[in-house]
Amino acid sequence: MLKAIVFDLDDTLYPERQYALSGFSAVADWAESSLGIPRERGYAELVAYFEDGVRGDTFNRWLEAHGIEPELWLPEMVKCYRDHSPSLEPYPETHSVLRSLRGRYRLGLITQGHGPGQQRKLEALGLEGTFEAVVILGEEHRQDWKPSQVPFERLLSELDLAGSQAAYIGDNVLKDFVGARRLGMLTIWVRRPEGEHVNDVPPGPEYLADIELPDLTALEGTLEATPQW
Repeated sequence: MLKAIVFDLDDTLYPERQYALSGFSAVADWAESSLGIPRERGYAELVAYFEDGVRGDTFNRWLEAHGIEPELWLPEMVKCYRDHSPSLEPYPETHSVLRSLRGRYRLGLITQGHGPGQQRKLEALGLEGTFEAVVILGEEHRQDWKPSQVPFERLLSELDLAGSQAAYIGDNVLKDFVGARRLGMLTIWVRRPEGEHVNDVPPGPEYLADIELPDLTALEGTLEATPQW
């Protein structure tokens, strides 16, 4: 029987796009005071890069477009983005689903990225104290990031459960499910139409989830319908 439900954070419990826009707002404020670039202009330009699908080198491109050597200011921009206090709202059904599940299952969370930033996301979303076990893998643990099995092993160890006793809910078919499946966990892909990874193509069948849902609304009913797991 399932005893625990484990969640990913970004684009599973809240729209990850919100965090990017919140960070761009903070960076635009910084750029106005440090570089003299009007806030509204800087923010609009950063958002435009995001909407065009630019990821990973947004700040480099933005600085170069303004004739500024990235090496001079990039570290400060990244620090501003990572250290800002985000303005976030969970998906509409997130809190009600978690409250309902909490009465029947033990809840866990696995997330990775800039460690303090991931913690601030939980605080901004009002999710602190929601999960019995939380595994946050920071930059210093990048070698253990999903799709590695390590974060799943750590969380199962904290809960003292076997993989077959837990389900994992995530949004990224490239990294969220293969490690969990290898440990025998039930996997559920929340494939939201507006999600960052909705169109990602898995490199093989082992990367797919056991179940696919468009949001979290039907999650509890889906779990009830899989008692054989």
